[in-house]
Amino acid sequence: MPHVIIQNCCNDAACVPVCPVDCIHPTPNDPDYATTEMLYIDPDVCIDCGACLEVCPVDAISRDSDLSPATARYQEINKVYFAATGARSNMDPTPWLVPGAAAVSTEGAADAEDPATLRVAVVGTGPAGLYTAEALLAQGDVPVRVDMFEKLCTPGGLVRFGVAPDHQKTKGVQRTFARTMQRDGLRAFFNVAVGQDISHEELMRRYHAVVYAVGVNTGKRLGVPGEDLANSHAASDFVAWFNGHPDHADRTFDLSSERAVVLGNGNVAVDVARILTADVDDLAQTDIADHALAALRESNIREVVVVGRRGPGDAAFSSPELLGLAQRPDVDVVVDGTHLGSPSEDVAPSDNAAFSRALKIEILRELSTRQPTAARRVVFKFFASPVDLLGEDQVEGIRLVENKLAAEGAAMTVQPTERLETLECGLVLRAVGYRGTSTPGVPFDEARGIIPNDHGRALESVEGTHMTGVYTTGWIKRGPTGVIGTNKKCAQDTVSSILEDFLRGRLSTPTVALDGLEELLPESIGLNGAQAIEAFELDAGRQQGRPRVKLVRPEELIAIGRSALER
Repeated sequence: MPHVIIQNCCNDAACVPVCPVDCIHPTPNDPDYATTEMLYIDPDVCIDCGACLEVCPVDAISRDSDLSPATARYQEINKVYFAATGARSNMDPTPWLVPGAAAVSTEGAADAEDPATLRVAVVGTGPAGLYTAEALLAQGDVPVRVDMFEKLCTPGGLVRFGVAPDHQKTKGVQRTFARTMQRDGLRAFFNVAVGQDISHEELMRRYHAVVYAVGVNTGKRLGVPGEDLANSHAASDFVAWFNGHPDHADRTFDLSSERAVVLGNGNVAVDVARILTADVDDLAQTDIADHALAALRESNIREVVVVGRRGPGDAAFSSPELLGLAQRPDVDVVVDGTHLGSPSEDVAPSDNAAFSRALKIEILRELSTRQPTAARRVVFKFFASPVDLLGEDQVEGIRLVENKLAAEGAAMTVQPTERLETLECGLVLRAVGYRGTSTPGVPFDEARGIIPNDHGRALESVEGTHMTGVYTTGWIKRGPTGVIGTNKKCAQDTVSSILEDFLRGRLSTPTVALDGLEELLPESIGLNGAQAIEAFELDAGRQQGRPRVKLVRPEELIAIGRSALER
């Protein structure tokens, strides 16, 4: 009875080291792990031991006998992956965790004032920050104290504010993070903005190392006329709005038109299209923000056009996300088969990238043959780019140019043709990428929107030298690539750099004691406060039959978080 990895795989790879027969691939040691869509279990090698079931943080592994009609296809996908790519168990898995990372927390907290204790500040409590804290505290070579700083009142980052509300299983990774925050040797300071409430320089005086895991949350711009018209937004703002981010709770999105256009064709674009066309009664069973749920109940949108600059083979959305959208019975997924070619033209998939491309083309080809039957639909439009957004004061339409592929040396580039098309629409969301924002006192690469770094060691400039004691991890380190679990390996690589530098005496000794941070940060909320917010939201959710009801007003979050101090 082999096991099968299904749609909501987060690439955390917690399953890899526990598998006794090395049947889960790609592993974090594989060169294309960072860009893989999901992990796969080899059905010819799996021995049904169940170890992977126990450790998967998002319940993305199923016995083949337990597959539902919606997930049955993944059995064939897992099988075909190994046949196509040649990946196989070698029964000699290479250790990929940092030294001692599989160990449990050491007894008692390390002495923060002991010179042998490594002090680390982690800025950001999203997946990247929490994977960093876990890797530091789980290794057994060096005693460590970790303090985490978060500008919001709640942890979670991308999981809380980026994962779509109808992907509740993916949000299950928060259970893993909750265990990390309970570890000895870790403190957390919420409602603290580094660069405002405490400076980078103040952190450097207190810690051997400061790790920036602040993510990237600003949507890139298009640079076309009309982009600043009303109802033209970054998709990142829309996602933060429906996910209840406090900074976006007062945003408004006009959903009165029948057609919306999403520019970009990554997973964010698919998420946005899915939420805009979802059954609101289904969304009411999730943790979507109440203000978004109310707005979507009044929405007139019946069609979402997802526009991609390149062809379907280069689409950035993953096959699991496409399959999830395609399996919805209440929404038609419309694909023009013109650019899909025929099966005989497919290149045999020999690696992860080729396999993912071939699978996406196969699914899109199937969708192109379907007959529309539903009242709402998502239309994929490839080889098109925006020329300008049309309207006087607000968006009334968008003009697109048809693109073509042309050879430029050994590469194929996208070039515009003379063919234009105008679509009427009342909402345009750009999902063309994210970029980070700078933190005072920390170098920033304006061109890439990240902290310049070398294996997680921050650089003084893009081509400069290492900064002593300053590190980075996650999207602000490498750009917005990969999924939640990709940050685990990324964090472990950064932690390896920190440990190496500490053990080799490359880090400066802190000159200020850690005691007194609470007095320095009187408005901060500790872990007890964040847990009080969590308990409040979960209780409100139970009363409504939902996973949770999110608090979105800063004053409410702070009041409940601060109330924990009075108990």
